[in-house]
Amino acid sequence: MAYQWTKTDAAAPERVLLIGLDCGDYDAEASMAELERLTDTAGGLVVGHTVQKRPAPEGATYIGSGLVESLAEFCRQNEVDLTVADGSLTPVQARNLERALGTAVIDRTALILDIFAARARSSEGKLQVELAQLQYRLPRLGGQGNSLSRLGGGIGTRGPGESKLESDRRHIRRRITALQRELKTVQERRERMHLRRQKNRALTVALVGYTNAGKSTILNRMVEQFGELPEKTVMEKDMLFATLETSVRSIDTGHNKPFFLTDTVGFIHKLPHGLVKAFRSTLEEVKYADLLVQVVDFSDENYRQQMQVTADTLKELGAGDIPQIVVYNKADKCGMEPLPQKRQEHWYLAAGQNTGIRELAEAIEQQVYADNVDCTFLIPYSVGNVASYLMEEAQVFSTEYREDGILIHADCHRQDMERYKTYMTQ
Repeated sequence: MAYQWTKTDAAAPERVLLIGLDCGDYDAEASMAELERLTDTAGGLVVGHTVQKRPAPEGATYIGSGLVESLAEFCRQNEVDLTVADGSLTPVQARNLERALGTAVIDRTALILDIFAARARSSEGKLQVELAQLQYRLPRLGGQGNSLSRLGGGIGTRGPGESKLESDRRHIRRRITALQRELKTVQERRERMHLRRQKNRALTVALVGYTNAGKSTILNRMVEQFGELPEKTVMEKDMLFATLETSVRSIDTGHNKPFFLTDTVGFIHKLPHGLVKAFRSTLEEVKYADLLVQVVDFSDENYRQQMQVTADTLKELGAGDIPQIVVYNKADKCGMEPLPQKRQEHWYLAAGQNTGIRELAEAIEQQVYADNVDCTFLIPYSVGNVASYLMEEAQVFSTEYREDGILIHADCHRQDMERYKTYMTQ
């Protein structure tokens, strides 16, 4: 198949060729378009791409030998530094392609890992990325020489660095074990935090969805309008994987019904298994949520496939059965008017224009507090522990100290209403 390429005068550290296969099991062109965006996110300049139709990858070179010869000439003429394969490459395929094309060669997994390495900011995020990279590269030591030892670095080489990657396997395995131990400690700390939230009945809502769907934008607009600290926004940018760390913010629309809103790592087609495994403690944040808000980029023509990726990833994380609100974001780019709109429990809005944020926040509030009941209790002074419990656990609107007890008007969980219904006045 003939390859395509685009000339550009823009300076870039590395000139990149993208190669992919169309085996009929997914939309290859859409996947390649996403691979180009990933390359751009990593700082590369795409100068060409090609998709070859084949029933399966070629064992020695991933693509057919005829195309390899044609691309070798293309690489020489266009000064290609790096070739990125849309699928997973074996060490043998990567080595053979490097020799034939005269460029460094990495695959989609290595590219995503590289982006994560560049974006990780927290200590936990850095540990997770390093673990995923070492697990990915360990079986490839000695088989990808040029890709793992490029002087001066480059795309696919960020993260742990040469010294670790070129050490003997025993050293790397020891490092992997140490990282797993550190991450286990972090995970245990996270689980204790969740137990405290559950004990305090803190209601948690998680924003989930495909990368760059607008999750961080929604969180920021809600924080600005309803957050305890309006300045505590997170980075939002029109790029893939702008968010790698989980951010939690308290939201209260003014109805005395607060909830925690969590921004999570975006999902993507062919998300590396090792990355899911390494980031499990972070990704599993969604498992503890009372409600998921799936954010969809409605302007993306592949949004249905992206929703399926989200559904599959949530199922893998054990969060597939948690109640959801589906938000079709960027509906303004589709000419949809007026906004916001609600259709069959689905919301259509434009978070970038701050349109529909209040309506969405109130819809979330209504759903997470659906099991709460407005109650009035008259608690005798002889059972002061009941009054203390309700004041701590319920949303108390008013208290009145009477001769016969404490009159408490509160919004409480249905379980508490049943437990203390003998003290209800109405």
